[in-house]
Amino acid sequence: MTPTPVGMRCPECASQKTRVTRGAVGPGRYDTPATFVLIALNVAAFLVEIAGGSGGFSSTNSAIVNDFGLRGISVADGEWYRLLSGGFLHAGLIHLGFNMFALFILGRLLEPAIGTPRFVAIYFASLFAGAFGALALSDPITTTVGASGAVFGLFGAAFVIARGRGLDAIASQLGFVLLFNLAFTFGVSNISIGGHLGGLAGGLVCSLLVVAGERNRLGQQRLPIELLAIAAVAMVSVVGALSVA
Repeated sequence: MTPTPVGMRCPECASQKTRVTRGAVGPGRYDTPATFVLIALNVAAFLVEIAGGSGGFSSTNSAIVNDFGLRGISVADGEWYRLLSGGFLHAGLIHLGFNMFALFILGRLLEPAIGTPRFVAIYFASLFAGAFGALALSDPITTTVGASGAVFGLFGAAFVIARGRGLDAIASQLGFVLLFNLAFTFGVSNISIGGHLGGLAGGLVCSLLVVAGERNRLGQQRLPIELLAIAAVAMVSVVGALSVA
């Protein structure tokens, strides 16, 4: 499930000559800075949750989750920051581990392929789209936490961009894993269906913008236009989340 990152090189790098060095095994922390920073932020947030709980690796009883988790009734009461903070909290060590493993794999594949600015923009747009979906399909008193919305957005983005570049083998692998995770979403209780679907929808829309740019449909200065359009997706998601809270 780990395709060679060379096949997903960014268009800006495609024209550059490749220098072969011994020991190069793929992208590392210097090629995927945002991926490692995002993982570090999620892990740090979980440690804070643990410190605010009553012991152990479960954070469901943590005051941090109660104060910063995504909850419709609290967002409606003016606590808009929960749309963001809820995406960096997790319900337990296993929850965190699954999401961070997926983020690590997807980040190493996608961030070098589209560049750090686009990667970060898609991550946060998907996070907010996931918050929108979670609030739209959840009881307003239910607390939702996790980076799953953002991760599903990255899954969708990686799939669309791989297809857009004609990398059908990579797209097929991503599509299979994505379908498996969707089946898991609908088949297991206590999972935010709205959060996963919302994040996926956000990532798909954002990746279509990237593909449009790669096909010269956004002009010569495509990066600023893409980032502005992705930011618009995030803003629409925030407005939608506030409207349904």
